[in-house]
Amino acid sequence: MKLSIIIVNYNVCYFLEQALLSVRKAAERLGQPVEVFVVDNNSADNSVAMVRTRFPEVILLENHDNPGFSKANNQALRQATGQYQLLLNPDTLVEEDVFRRCCAFMDEHPHCGGLGVQMLDGQGKFLPESKRGLPTPRVAFYKIFGLAWLFPRSRTFGRYHLGFLDPSQPHKVAVLSGAYMLLRKVALDQVGLLDEDYFMYGEDIDLSYRLTQGGWQNWYFPAARIIHYKGESTKRTSVNYVFVFYRAMAIFAQKHFAPGRAGLFTKLINLAIWLRASAAVSQRLATRAAPVLLDAALLYAGMAALKVYWEATFKYEPTPFPPQYMLVAVPAYLVVWLAATWLSGGYDRSMRASRVVRGILVGTVLISAASNFLDSWRFSKALILLGGAWAVVALVGRRLLWHWLRHGHLRLSEPRTKMLATVGSATESQRVRLLLTAARVPASVVGYIAPVGAGPAVPTRDYLGELSQLPALVRLYDLDELVFCGKDLSTSQIIDLMLGLPTRPEVAYKILPADSQYIIGSSRKNAPGDYYTSAPALRLYQPAQRRSKRRLDLVASLVLLVAAPLLLCVQRRPAGLLPHIWQVLVGQRSWVGLRYTPGAMGQAILSPADTAYAPATLSAAARQRLEFLYAKNYEPETDLRVLWRGWRQLGGV
Repeated sequence: MKLSIIIVNYNVCYFLEQALLSVRKAAERLGQPVEVFVVDNNSADNSVAMVRTRFPEVILLENHDNPGFSKANNQALRQATGQYQLLLNPDTLVEEDVFRRCCAFMDEHPHCGGLGVQMLDGQGKFLPESKRGLPTPRVAFYKIFGLAWLFPRSRTFGRYHLGFLDPSQPHKVAVLSGAYMLLRKVALDQVGLLDEDYFMYGEDIDLSYRLTQGGWQNWYFPAARIIHYKGESTKRTSVNYVFVFYRAMAIFAQKHFAPGRAGLFTKLINLAIWLRASAAVSQRLATRAAPVLLDAALLYAGMAALKVYWEATFKYEPTPFPPQYMLVAVPAYLVVWLAATWLSGGYDRSMRASRVVRGILVGTVLISAASNFLDSWRFSKALILLGGAWAVVALVGRRLLWHWLRHGHLRLSEPRTKMLATVGSATESQRVRLLLTAARVPASVVGYIAPVGAGPAVPTRDYLGELSQLPALVRLYDLDELVFCGKDLSTSQIIDLMLGLPTRPEVAYKILPADSQYIIGSSRKNAPGDYYTSAPALRLYQPAQRRSKRRLDLVASLVLLVAAPLLLCVQRRPAGLLPHIWQVLVGQRSWVGLRYTPGAMGQAILSPADTAYAPATLSAAARQRLEFLYAKNYEPETDLRVLWRGWRQLGGV
């Protein structure tokens, strides 16, 4: 066996399919025996069924939990028999000649224990982690505090990504990327498999270091290229990523550095964890809160102007309102107006002006009604009504202005239509159209650009030109997106086209693999991959349903809080009831949802599977299937039924 390929998958069925199609082509080009392993870490997205149906040649290992990246790879490495053994991420696309070129390089360099390749993101841009240095305390310090980012080509500060080395030339490097890590079996037998102390991240650094300590060389080999949709399997901007990544660095330091250096490194890592985690939380909060804060500022400024105008023009007594009006009453009005707007859908990605108007109207009625019961805080009904009118004008006006600046029109419910073209045959272009229509993607397909010699004998309305004209056609039609048809183009051709296209105007790239129902791509270097598919979306995750679910959770929590003295007497786990009510009120959990689906553990207190017939006898697969049906066909009435049936389990199942 010349080559063993190992792919660990977790809930990225759409990328796994494309990766395996590219692996199949590259294995054929190698011309020597190849075995392919897929280790699935309990995915819930039909990955296992897809592999069985489309890739019968693959050796499939199914885990019934998620043991982590290292353990899953080791499962296959213990069975693999290839002279060379490749660890490959599922969110990758390999060129047809990658395996042939890499194996030839390894054959020619008998001291090479590990090999990495040139990695490009979904936009064709070079990924600096293709070649890395050892993260010593000094190198880590430069990276953590931004010096590596400021001086990427410096031999002093740029050692983490070795930015001073020419990415077009092969080099000996310290660290290889686990996204594509070709290993010599003899070397692996000598230094050992992946360290299973690492759940995810750090295991590639650890193994690379052990290879060099064992006398082997690690090489960066740019003559072989892959696309890596960086960040798909894990969201790199999340706080969880920060903790997992930097804790992996701490494990590496404690294992391989001298006690003094390891202690310094650990302190540095702990500082980095809190700095990066704080930055990630701040960035996420700022992104989510910015529209609300801007609306609040507009409303507050308007209410201040209305107050001055009312005092000067209509107030019977020429005295100003007391300070508590602007300090307490108006902020309370803003909270009610903005909360009602959010609950009515005024902050959805795709929204309508009517939702904002409805939210402000409901908020104004609530404020007016509440003021009747608070004599000491009753200032002016007219100002409340005028404030509501200003809120409508300000919030709708702000959205219209932003939408016009971003999309060039004032139809709030309609994003800017993408100008899109396909690169491939007329048949595949038509398939792209059908998939985009089924997926309801707001795109106008201008036409298709055919491979050289594959254009129609008689030009048709949809035919734009040949590949040699692609850069000019992108500019001519001001294209926003290109879809490459994998059935008509090789991966090498697709990569060459990405690299050869102009960077302005900015064009997004996606790929339709052969016979696939997914159009796959990534819009930015550090963004997770995305895809278009005709598969039905789960109702549970649609904005309107999520809002309804949140409203139901809030109302149910308030009712349960009032009824808590009675409910505590009949709960199976009374101690959990009040903490659960608080967690739902603050948005940490939901009363009903997914408890047994991987990736959603602990988010819900009750699952539809908990109130099914004989729940104790249900298998894990049956529970996940019930939760999938719940998410697919979600209705608020379902939550009410589950709460009614499981009212004794609200403190815990």
